[in-house]
Amino acid sequence: MSIDIKYKPALPQTRQPIIIIGAGGIVADAHLPAYKIAGFEVHGIVNRTKERAQKLAVDFGIPNVYNSVAEAVKLAPEHVVYDLTIMPEQYIETLKQLPDGSAVLIQKPMGDDFAQANEILELCRAKNLKAAINFQLRFAPFVSAAKYMIDQGLIGELYDMEIRVTIKTPWEIFPHVIIHPRLEIQYHSIHYVDLIRSFLGNPQSVLAKTLKHPAKSLSSSRSTILLDYGDTMHAVINTNHDHDFGSKHQESYIKWEGTKGSIVAKIGLLMDYPHGVPDVFEYCIVEDGKSPEWQTIKLDGSWFPEAFIGTMANLMRYNEGSTAVLHTSVEDVIQTMAAVESAYKSSDIGGVKVRSQIDKSSLRGRE
Repeated sequence: MSIDIKYKPALPQTRQPIIIIGAGGIVADAHLPAYKIAGFEVHGIVNRTKERAQKLAVDFGIPNVYNSVAEAVKLAPEHVVYDLTIMPEQYIETLKQLPDGSAVLIQKPMGDDFAQANEILELCRAKNLKAAINFQLRFAPFVSAAKYMIDQGLIGELYDMEIRVTIKTPWEIFPHVIIHPRLEIQYHSIHYVDLIRSFLGNPQSVLAKTLKHPAKSLSSSRSTILLDYGDTMHAVINTNHDHDFGSKHQESYIKWEGTKGSIVAKIGLLMDYPHGVPDVFEYCIVEDGKSPEWQTIKLDGSWFPEAFIGTMANLMRYNEGSTAVLHTSVEDVIQTMAAVESAYKSSDIGGVKVRSQIDKSSLRGRE
């Protein structure tokens, strides 16, 4: 069955210049290339180390480099959108400097923990900010394509969603992240928790275990997270960033199963990161009287940088009033942060202990 899948994001109808606050690697690798593809205007950039901002300004033709956030705000053009690409501990002080009512895209995660996430939420409410968190995986081409197919009912009732990542992750290229006490879930699997929520809503409960590697100093590098949606929906995340045994058995995919079909998307970016390999988008729709056959569709773009178009475009469209839904709003993402917090609590508490002997008192009622 051949299908015409709509997966590219709708773009804003008005001019909304962007001021980027921060000049880290993600800006050069994803934000600026995405905005160039989409035709968004980047008006200016500011960073604590001004030289880094100046280099990006030269490389990407950004006309203004500011000395401070205060200066950037003072000299901002009309209808500006702020793009925060800094670390979470800097969010509060930076958001306080933005004018009330501003449109702002904030890098994920929404704080270093749930308490900080709530502080950010309350500040955004107090300042009436149009604030979104940059959970751009929701807008990756293979995710948008799957969402379209599922919303059209093409694979029937969704009953299984699995994300499996077995790779070698070079954490050392993220010096500000590698030292985090909540590394794996807070900075990686959080993408998948948020993604599952975007398809299935908020889970009833969370079971999880996040683990260290015995020969490494990282706080965690492998996790299993089971999100509870009742007795028919299976939603699970399995990540292993320590598979340093060549590419043969490495894997990175999202799988959706429904009563009429299935979709599997290979996340090519994570394989041989940061170089990546091509994504692969496959689907199988069961037709009466026919054997199941898998089809492959070539999609334009990938997670980096194209998905970054989607989060910014959605914020701009919300800001101009051409859509009423801000998909990754702080009001929505606080629920992702709550699920992540539950995952850490579950990991700390542990499972039900296995008893070697039957407790006879529990059997008395059966006699």
